[in-house]
Amino acid sequence: MMRLGRAPCCYCFTEPPPAGGVAAAVRLRLLPPARAANTSSEPAARLRAVLEQVDEELRKGNDEAALSLVRGSQGADGGLRFFGAARQVPQRLYTLDELKLNGIDTSAFLSPVDLTLGSIERNLQIAAVLGGLSVSAAFELSQLQVLFLFLGLLSLWSVDLVYFGGGVRNLILDTIGHNLSQKYRNRVIQHEAGHFLIAYLLGVLPKGYTITSLDTFIKKGSLNVQAGTAFVDFEFLQEVNSGKLSATMLNKFSCIALAGVATEYLLYGYAEGGLADIGQLDGLLKGLGFTQKKADSQVRWAVLNTVLALRRHKKARSQLAEAMSSGKSVGSCIGVIEENINSEDI
Repeated sequence: MMRLGRAPCCYCFTEPPPAGGVAAAVRLRLLPPARAANTSSEPAARLRAVLEQVDEELRKGNDEAALSLVRGSQGADGGLRFFGAARQVPQRLYTLDELKLNGIDTSAFLSPVDLTLGSIERNLQIAAVLGGLSVSAAFELSQLQVLFLFLGLLSLWSVDLVYFGGGVRNLILDTIGHNLSQKYRNRVIQHEAGHFLIAYLLGVLPKGYTITSLDTFIKKGSLNVQAGTAFVDFEFLQEVNSGKLSATMLNKFSCIALAGVATEYLLYGYAEGGLADIGQLDGLLKGLGFTQKKADSQVRWAVLNTVLALRRHKKARSQLAEAMSSGKSVGSCIGVIEENINSEDI
């Protein structure tokens, strides 16, 4: 499953009955003006019905059915207008100067360092050392006993690193970060909203998201799964497994991978999170046998394409972040995107 952080069929939707049942329907027939006013809400009602069905299919794990529902409602009256509708820049080799002309400094973009969690980790290490010294003094431990205590803690850290990929460490630091730093929490939410929005605009359906490592652990029951946004990616995996990854699919993956750091860059002037996202993209390009020049071309195009899309749809990203911070469903988040994008920007 692509995590960033990853057969068409026909469906027929029945218009839900008016509130109040048959009696309400009779009143509408007796009052034509009220019925006329109600018809304007019918497309919105149909859209809500589709998104509720999408949520239900995703809950069941029916990714293909959910994707078919979304594609089947594209462009219809009251359907999804912006799924896969992103305006994109021409694909070519862009120079660093051209990126700078568009207000993009790649040095602050592609080398994220998590200063917040780094600071928390350093403080915890200092506290652990001071705590160890206090315990040693209180219990009058010998130097050998202190050495054994140190080795015991080191072994626990090694077990976490080897068996859980540092999951326990990440869980502790992320939980502390979310509880002590509102800026950290906001940054994570905006980061994931960037992934979600760009994926949707490029025609990749998000299937779920988690904001904190604790939420991920509770939902997945695993320390090896990071918090982030997951996607309906069976088509991507089919192409990767066949050894024939199309340029279109690679372009989508590249932009989605960079959307989180791009969002942070636009909001804060630099990115702290997203190192794993960049590593995923770098690993894919190396696996495809890209030369350094070809990889640079792909990344620079994706950076420019993603940043410009996020700038155009600033309002949608902001409203989406609010929805995600409240834990809204994927369908509800899609509804927020559809409501907050100007057709002229597509």
